[in-house]
Amino acid sequence: MAAGSPLQLRPLGNTGLKLSSIGFGASPLGRVFGPVSEEEAIASVCEAFRLGINFFDTSPYYGATLSEKMLGKGLKALGVARDQYIVSTKCGRYQEGFDFSAERVTKSVDESLERLHLDYVDILLCHDIEFGSLDQIVNETIPALLKLKEAGKTRFIGLTGLPLGIFTYVLDRVPPGTIDVILSYCHYSINDSTLEGLLPYLKSKGVGVISASPLSMGLLTESGPPEWHPALPELKAACQSASAYCKEKGKNISKLAIQFSLSNKDISTILVGMNSVTQVEQNVAAAAELETVGKDEKLLAEIEKILEPVKNQTWPSGIQQL
Repeated sequence: MAAGSPLQLRPLGNTGLKLSSIGFGASPLGRVFGPVSEEEAIASVCEAFRLGINFFDTSPYYGATLSEKMLGKGLKALGVARDQYIVSTKCGRYQEGFDFSAERVTKSVDESLERLHLDYVDILLCHDIEFGSLDQIVNETIPALLKLKEAGKTRFIGLTGLPLGIFTYVLDRVPPGTIDVILSYCHYSINDSTLEGLLPYLKSKGVGVISASPLSMGLLTESGPPEWHPALPELKAACQSASAYCKEKGKNISKLAIQFSLSNKDISTILVGMNSVTQVEQNVAAAAELETVGKDEKLLAEIEKILEPVKNQTWPSGIQQL
């Protein structure tokens, strides 16, 4: 564990990096889930670091580059040596659309580094590759990322996306050791744990695993998902019932959801979107409780029963239906 922190440090594949079991998802700093002041953004980054979170994830797409700018200010305010925290950003997805060309991703990383006030990122991820040609990712984008790695602009490279089939498609077509990490989202939470089936394959390839959105982009919260959430009404309704049931019992579904996701040690870190000091403290407290008293297994079983009819129900994403 990080000194004085309840958060475990877990190895990320073969990278040698050790990530805090909870990672700071900076998309909300881009105001994609509602307003956030600059002061609040900086304070939440500082509080996260103080409590032992050492991994911060962003993208130029979040809030049309605002997330990167806000995170950059927050990291600068930490006033600590660069090797004390781990940063990942992404390339290929922008406010204006998708572009996985070698030229664009090469330019993209320089733009990101400038916004983040950094000389390098630890991890550079191709963002939501199911919206592009997977063969272009294999033949053009990944070679460009490897050059950026050689140039020292990123230490490691990886892939993100929703359909799990995109990862095997690409990993089966590149030499072992090419891809260091994958970031999967909404596939390791109480309502959808399909990522579990892919973990042995990823381990065999030496690929580290980051799982984002244990709250399923707001489905597993008391306030419910944002209007734009792509889940079917049936899934939204079931999650709403589960959340109401938790509230009735005096419990919070978000805390239970984070604890469920943290319980699988084969996943290096659980990325949770955060935009306030309170959220940071609640998330770290959920991890601390898991380490000391464990999670409420009885309540979890009851919630799983409510969600059983919609278990592993996902939604279409991108143009690659694998």
